[in-house]
Parts: sequence; C-alpha cells; structure tokens
Amino acid sequence: MVTVTAQPSEAPHVVVLGGGLAGVACAHRLGDEGIRVTLVDRNDYHQFQPLLYQVATSQLPAQDIARPHRTIFRAHPTVEVRSVEVTSVDPQAPSLTLVDGDVLTGTHLVMAAGGRAEYFGVPGADEHAFPLYSVSDAERLRLHFRQLLDDAGDDQEALESALDVVVVGGGPTGVEVAGALAELTRALATLGEIPRPGRILLVDRGKVLLGGFSEKSHEYAHRRLTKEGAELQLGTGVSAVYADRVELDDGSVVPTRTVVWGGGESAATIVAESGLPTGRGGRVQVTPELTVEGHPRVYAVGDVANIPSDEDPGVLPQLGSVAQQSGRWAADNILRELTGQPAVPFRYKDKGIMAMIGRNAAVAEVGKHRHQVEGPVAFAAWLGVHAMLLSGAHSKTDAFLSWAWDYFDRDHAAVVESSTTEAPHRIAWGDDEADVPHISTERRG
Repeated sequence: MVTVTAQPSEAPHVVVLGGGLAGVACAHRLGDEGIRVTLVDRNDYHQFQPLLYQVATSQLPAQDIARPHRTIFRAHPTVEVRSVEVTSVDPQAPSLTLVDGDVLTGTHLVMAAGGRAEYFGVPGADEHAFPLYSVSDAERLRLHFRQLLDDAGDDQEALESALDVVVVGGGPTGVEVAGALAELTRALATLGEIPRPGRILLVDRGKVLLGGFSEKSHEYAHRRLTKEGAELQLGTGVSAVYADRVELDDGSVVPTRTVVWGGGESAATIVAESGLPTGRGGRVQVTPELTVEGHPRVYAVGDVANIPSDEDPGVLPQLGSVAQQSGRWAADNILRELTGQPAVPFRYKDKGIMAMIGRNAAVAEVGKHRHQVEGPVAFAAWLGVHAMLLSGAHSKTDAFLSWAWDYFDRDHAAVVESSTTEAPHRIAWGDDEADVPHISTERRG
C-alpha cells in the first residue's frame, strides 16, 4: 500500500473520463492503493474492442464482450462509477461538467475518453456508413444486416440487393470484419438461407492490406481474404456514401445497402472542446510522463492521446496494449507525485501487432524485430495478448480462452440468430444475472 503524503485538506481525488482499457486500468491501479477515484463513462460497461467484429457478424452476443463497470470495481470501495454524459472539460480546475449539471472536481484528471470514427469529410459517410468502434456500433451493424435479410424474405431480387457489403479500410478492423462477413454469408448460402454468398468488397487507398505490418503479412492477409471469398480494391478511395451505393474516386459506383467504416480513427469529440493542445487525429498532445503541457495534474492516455515514441512516426499506435499500459502508468505517476517522487516517462512494452482473418487464420508480428507468424501460432499469440488485456477488466479469462479455442478448432460457421443450427460458443462472463450491461443502439457522436 502506498503511503500518501498529501494533507487532509488536499486528499487526492482522481477523476477519470472514460471506462475503456486505459480508464479502467488507471482506476484499478489507484483503487488498489485506496485512492478515491470517480470514473465517468456514458456507458455502464467496459467493452472489449478486439471482439467487436464477432458481435457484428452474429458470432457472439453483444452482452458477452461488455462487462458492467460495477462488477469490475466491486472489490474497490474507493472507486465510484458514474454512468452519465459529460458536456465539458475544464483542465484548469480540473473538472468535468455532467449533462445533469453536476460538476466533478478532482485533484487530478485523467482523460481516457477513447476514439471515434474519422470520415475525413467523405460526403454521406457519417450518415450512412456503419463504424465499428463500440459495442453499440457492432450491434447496430448486426441488426441492420439481419433486418435486410428478414425484410427480403423469399424475394430473391431483394435478397440479392441485401447481400453485398463494402468494407472501407484495410487495417485490422477492415480485414477482420471482411473475413467474418465473407464467412457468415458463405455459411448462410451453404445452409440454403440465402441464394449466394454476399459480395464482400474491401476498399482502401493503400496498396496493401495491414499497412503497419510486414510485406509477408500483407501477402498472407491478401491470400487469406481472397480465399474466404472477399474482393479487394486497393489504391482506391471512397468519394461518397449513399443509402444504396458507394461512389469510389476512380469513378465507379458499387450498389450496396451496407457500408462498414474502418477507414480511420480520431479522438472523442469532447477533446476538441476541452481547450487542450491537440495534434494528429485530434488527439491530446502529451509529455513523455503522459501529462499535458501546462497542466501537470491532467493526464491523457489511450486512444485519446498522442503518446510519444522513439519510433517513426513519433507516436505510439492506437492499440489495446498501449491503452492499458498507459492508463496504469498514469496511475503510477499520480502515486509517485502523492508520495513526493518525480514522475517517470512512459515505457511501452511492445506486445506485437496482430489481426484475425477469419476462423483458422491469423497473422502476428511479435518481438523487437517483428518476427512474423501466421495460422495456429499467430492465433496463439493473439489469444495470449488479449487474455492479458482482459485480466484487468474481466474476472474470467478462462471463459474467453474456452470460447477462443472452440472458435478456432471447431467448424463453427457464423450464423445469424434465427438459424436453426448450433449456436456459437458464448463467453458468458457474468457470475450474477443482475450484472448485465445496458447496451443502446442509438447512434451518438
């Protein structure tokens, strides 16, 4: 237990904005030391983003990747969770103003509000495309696709128009969802529920898939996705999105009623309104110690921050492991301050980069020199890294391990919930039926 040197009148109170990997890791660490924390998030649950594509393609129910904050912090009496919208941030106080008018003022503020889809000004994308950055996004996409199929019924012409999907972005999100959708529609066609597999078209301005990976990984992802039945159109961008079609910048038009957007990420909207210095992606510029210049008691971590790196392009990527480690590091620096010690620059322990490309296919680059592995070995690496990420926010990583090996080893084709075939293995985190997340499919900025 850390011995805090602050005087009673200066009792530490850390306000954490955001209940994702970074915010939860920070609050967990401080709660372990008995520090008073108020964690604020508009959702009452923590979401495990690496499995969003599984929810979007009906392989897992949304509730299985959303763990209520109250269960996460049940053993931390000094951590209070507020499930409410935040309307403004005052870094000087520092404080948060809530939608109900309450103002939360702390001795320290940790900005961990996460990211949102970046549409780069493409007309119609914000209105018609489906981003995949939250459980709500994933559930909205799943319901949309199922509704298209339900509405079509036995009308073959309507089914044909409902089946084709455009996925924008060739990074891990785009690759994973494209592979899962190709697998899903192929399984439905095999079952005779749809006349043919869907045309899953992945579009990206880059020349390769998984741009941050090695050339070998680019080739593997390309080979596996096309084997799954997906089509690739690289070196091409999206110029406009409509309810029934996508226009590409080469002048071509692709009829579709479903556009999945994995084309970029920027910081949560509230960052732009906070007055904090921002840089690439609208993210907060932070010092190596994760504080904000001019605001020594304001920290920014995870996807909301541009965290310095010695590597090109000079900032760390938006990865779950970066978020979790930076959240915990910010907490440690707060504890150092409270005990009269100097803050320490953040040192990231690189877990590698990886992506799933459908069942039985994964690619990973691990180690200092980015050793590339694929197939079962890559899946094992993916599994290990994500099990570690889960350990700070979920009480049962064994449930995750059970689901994952079942998914990889068995011939569980993805099926929509109305299918009469065997349902996919559930993760089922909950010990208490009352501990269920309240997931809204309302679209929010």
